[in-house]
Amino acid sequence: MLVQFMVQEHGVSKRQACTALSVPRSTFEYLPRPRSDTPVIHELQRLVDKHPAIGFWQSYFRIRRQGLVWNHKRVYRVYTALHLNIRRRYKKRLPARVKQALFQPQTLNEVWSIDFMSDSLWDGRKFRLLNVVDDFNREILALEADLSLPSSKVIRVLEYLQEFRGLPKMIRVDNGPEFISHALDEWCRKRHITLAYIQPGKPMQNGFIERCNGSVRRELLNAHVFYSLKEVRQKIEEWMMDYNHCRPHEALGYRTPIELLEAVV
Repeated sequence: MLVQFMVQEHGVSKRQACTALSVPRSTFEYLPRPRSDTPVIHELQRLVDKHPAIGFWQSYFRIRRQGLVWNHKRVYRVYTALHLNIRRRYKKRLPARVKQALFQPQTLNEVWSIDFMSDSLWDGRKFRLLNVVDDFNREILALEADLSLPSSKVIRVLEYLQEFRGLPKMIRVDNGPEFISHALDEWCRKRHITLAYIQPGKPMQNGFIERCNGSVRRELLNAHVFYSLKEVRQKIEEWMMDYNHCRPHEALGYRTPIELLEAVV
């Protein structure tokens, strides 16, 4: 800088050098203070982790409500540097799922297990199966097939089963969107039914119906080519009749589900 050069080379004072060069003393004496953006980064990341869908202004005013008075230009500079202005993908958060041991019910309608399967027709259209099993005697209570099976249809199937079977004390399910819906949760709560969710990625916590799903896949879905939903439903009825009435289960002492049902009723 010229002021420093004059002071060193010509032996003049800083005041004289600044006056000669028309440089304000405050400008010459100014020392930039390093500013760390770490607190801003930390606060923005905390907000986005907790509220993945919020944008810049929501983030900024939340920060201001906490008493932090950073300028919005500074916050936005850090916000864009972290690429938070780019649309973010986020997963739907699930409540914590507690590990529950797979226990053997001691009576009918104590625990039902519900799960979905999928396959396709000959023309490429996808269809889904809703499987409902009583864990006590391994009886398949329902195999509902349709192109779409939202939570409203799950409730409809359960209401149909209520007419001739009653309702269980607990229903064990995974974390599929149909099972975590408010509609199903409200329906079960009104009827004092406990919805027991397995931990994500732990299908063997729903082992009874997983065993049944394997049989459905091998003996029904993989064994036939389906041209229509009507044909799927027809094959389902035939297979369910054989599974419940004629197929001996090793876990049941080589009895069929209906034989065990008749023994306890």
